[in-house]
Amino acid sequence: MKITIFHANECEKKKCTSYKMEKLGKCKLIYKVNQIPKGAIVLNPFAQKSVSLEDKNVVEKRGIIGLDCSWNKISSSATFFNLTKYHRSLPFLIAASPVNYGSPCKLSTVEAIVATLYITDFKDEAKDIINSFKWGHTFIELNFELLEDYSNAKSSKEVVNIQNEFLKQYS
Repeated sequence: MKITIFHANECEKKKCTSYKMEKLGKCKLIYKVNQIPKGAIVLNPFAQKSVSLEDKNVVEKRGIIGLDCSWNKISSSATFFNLTKYHRSLPFLIAASPVNYGSPCKLSTVEAIVATLYITDFKDEAKDIINSFKWGHTFIELNFELLEDYSNAKSSKEVVNIQNEFLKQYS
């Protein structure tokens, strides 16, 4: 599985999940926008389409690109959003990392990568990566039902419908 992470050097190295993933040989970190591989799934919170099972072939053949940067400083017009046509957002999930524990939609880079793998039916690969973090099992446990439902959805539209039905329960 090809996992590439564009790293903007905006975080504390000790707490950075991307650095740990690279150290464990689970991803490749890049630091320049022009190094981002073309054709992979870019995890983009501004994307109109959610990641879903229909992305499985692209993930398998081209991989995933995570963006490790401050989302408070990035706009939807950022340069790296123009590099590939496969932009995907993630549906509602709850963070389990110590930095954002319990926060909805504030996933660490590793949580975003793992969610993408899980939803696109690479569950063993997702578990292998997240279990490298002492808190990692908590991410799967907190989100298990949603991850399972999302991974059973055939399309982005179905994923969004599952998310919206879930959120209706709490509004």
